[in-house]
This record gives sequence, C-alpha cells and structure tokens, in this order.
Amino acid sequence: MMKLLDKLERKVGRYAPTNVTIYLIAGQTIFYVMFMTGRLDRGVTLLAADLLLQGEWWRLATFLFDPPLSNPFFAFFAWYLFYLMGSALEEQWGKFRYNVFLLIGCLMTVAVAFLTPASTVSNVFVGGSVFLAFAFLYPDFTLNIFFVLPVRIKWLALITWLGYGYQMLFGAWHTRLLVLASICNFLLFFARDILWMVKSGRRRMGWQARQPSRRDDGPFHRCTVCGITDKSNPQMDFRYCPDCVGQHGYCQAHIHDHEHVK
Repeated sequence: MMKLLDKLERKVGRYAPTNVTIYLIAGQTIFYVMFMTGRLDRGVTLLAADLLLQGEWWRLATFLFDPPLSNPFFAFFAWYLFYLMGSALEEQWGKFRYNVFLLIGCLMTVAVAFLTPASTVSNVFVGGSVFLAFAFLYPDFTLNIFFVLPVRIKWLALITWLGYGYQMLFGAWHTRLLVLASICNFLLFFARDILWMVKSGRRRMGWQARQPSRRDDGPFHRCTVCGITDKSNPQMDFRYCPDCVGQHGYCQAHIHDHEHVK
C-alpha cells in the first residue's frame, strides 16, 4: 500500500488540495446553520443509493457536509477536534496521503450505501476513522474533554474500538457494514505498523525474559540514538526494532527514523 502511494504521490500528488479539513468544516457549518434555521431539510442531503439512482446525484457530495446535529457548543467542540486531528494527519502524511485516506473512507461508505440502498448514510464513521488514525499516531496526546477533563486519547480510542466491536456483534447489518467501511482505510494505512508492533513486542518480551535481575534504580529502556531512558522520560513509549541485529530500543522520535544496526 505504501509503495503504491509513493508512486501515485510522485505522479499526481501536486494536484491534491490542501487544508481539506477546513473546507469540510466550512461546508458543515453552512449546512448546520441552514438546518437550524429550517432553510434546508437534512433528508435531502444524506446519502441513499436508491435516491441516487433516481437522479439525486448531489447526495454524493452533500453527505460529506452533514454536521454534528447538537447544540452549538457541542458542534463547535466536534469541529475543533476534527480540525485538530485532520490538520495533524495532513502535516504528518502530507496532503496527498491524507486526501487518499479520506477518499478511501468515502468510497467505502458509498459502497455500503449501494449494498443497503434503502438506508441513509452519514459521514459519522468517516470522521471516526480520522479519530482512530490520529490516536494511533499520537497515543499519548492529552485531550481536555470539554476543555476541562484531561484524558489521553489512546483511552478514548480504546472505548471507540470497543464500541465498534459491540456494533459488529449486535448491530444491524447496515451498521456492521459501516463499521467495516470506517476501519478499512485505517487498516490499509496501519496494518503493516500493527504487525511490526506485534513482532517487536514479542522480541522485546523474549529479551526481557532472558535478562538477569537488575537493580530497581537503573533504567530498563534506553534509546539507542539519543540515549534517553524510561527513568529520565517516564512517559516515553520505547520500542525495539526487529530489523536491527540484537536488541536495540528506540524512543518515539527515532523508532521510524534511525539507521538499522547490522
């Protein structure tokens, strides 16, 4: 997947729009005002395959601008989170890959709409995939819920995954398909990293089991590149590279940016 994206980015990456998160939020804000003032019926904007086939083609675009229907405070908070996470992903991946991530989520959602043509579809699960991607890349990011309660985002992601699992087990088939669609782009982008983490975790556990007992006041993990330890940086997540010869640990800043020890 990453190799294919590299080739596509070299060929057409310059045509990808920037700041797409801002455009989506701007569109949702306009729709929110129109819904709240009664100038637009939400039923004519949601995605429904049977209505698409009847000529209501605009639904392919308008469902992306379906806003969080709640009071203005909660809607603003939702847009704030979407801007924060979407902008971070675009900065991390670049505009092309971020656009591809959103496009895959949208295309899979459209596919679900055609599999269940009588049901309407919103963009809720597409937004959920952005949240899960952000949480995977920045698990220790602290989010102040309603600007008051600090919570690490990895715990909110865990709750989201549990909710998705519950919906897969007990939800309607329409909901199950939407859940699968929402995690499809996540798996395409992160399956390799997940497998690498599992492999790295097993190697680290095996290495730890073979180590002799140590003094309690000594560091257990040390970054091979910068030398920081779990004692000097207790909040740091250290990982071990399976491509390096021997057991070499790295901090989050260097796990993907180091020369492999051969």
